[in-house]
Amino acid sequence: MKIIKILFIKIVKLYQIGISPWIGNNCRYIPTCSNYMILSLKKWNLFKAIFISIIRIIKCNPWGPSDFDPKKFI
Repeated sequence: MKIIKILFIKIVKLYQIGISPWIGNNCRYIPTCSNYMILSLKKWNLFKAIFISIIRIIKCNPWGPSDFDPKKFI
């Protein structure tokens, strides 16, 4: 499982370097959704990390609130 988590972290970092600069700063949360996924992968098991990251991405839309949301990592 650790290898898979590292692979997911690398994929997110590739997204941050290769795709995110082209689409602009659109995340309404702090930390950003991609950083949130990296933090969750480092803290929890793979399935929980992916689940809460997907929930976070769904909540991150133009009509949703903006928020400072580090509470799950304290």
